[in-house]
Amino acid sequence: MTVVLVHGNPETDAVWDPLAEALDRDDVIRLSPPGFGAPLPDGWPGGFLDHRDWLETELTRIDGPIDLVGHDWGGNHVVTLMMHRPELVRSWATDIIGVFDPEYVWHDVARVWQTPGDGERLVDAMMGGTLDERTENMITLGMTPPVAAKVAADQGPEMGRALLLLYRSARHPVLSEAGRHLERAAARPGLCLLATDDHYVGTEDIRRRAADRAGARTEVLDGLGHWWMVQDPHRGAAALTAFWDSL
Repeated sequence: MTVVLVHGNPETDAVWDPLAEALDRDDVIRLSPPGFGAPLPDGWPGGFLDHRDWLETELTRIDGPIDLVGHDWGGNHVVTLMMHRPELVRSWATDIIGVFDPEYVWHDVARVWQTPGDGERLVDAMMGGTLDERTENMITLGMTPPVAAKVAADQGPEMGRALLLLYRSARHPVLSEAGRHLERAAARPGLCLLATDDHYVGTEDIRRRAADRAGARTEVLDGLGHWWMVQDPHRGAAALTAFWDSL
């Protein structure tokens, strides 16, 4: 088996460091979306379907069977791919499936990023400044200092451009319309990781409803937030391993 981890925004694959250590296996591959710890190609459109196609291409290069795990926007890419090419993996897991529900509302910061002018100003503030300032911002959001420092080191104008392209491609109701095909994801076993203190990804009801439509089981990570894989990597690893062992 091969475990493939896909992270989100405004991150690099350093967010997986604690979880990869807790999994303690030698078949873990991390994929970084363009602009998020990997180069952003000149002229690349950078929309959410472009990311789906990028992930599809990457997975075709990896020997399977593949157990695919996505966090934040990486989790969106996973679900979008599962509605398109589920046969590429053995199983999939995500922590953000609720964004495909018709009742999901983008969080406040996302709506700023989606607004011309205001989004550019916020991105400049987030991705500018010193390394220490960016690190402190990531710590404030919920990362541990070692992970925050690694992530902040790769933040900058390129990630800012990638961020704006991605969020502006997914203004409401784009994702809920894509989610009309959630049932297609049931072609492969799925897992919804439901961190109860994650306030970016919709209510528990929304997440459970979307998971049910996608045929995915739900694992509750009580008391954990958006960066559950950093906060309690052993609990996250246990949930994933139990899911994989059940297949």
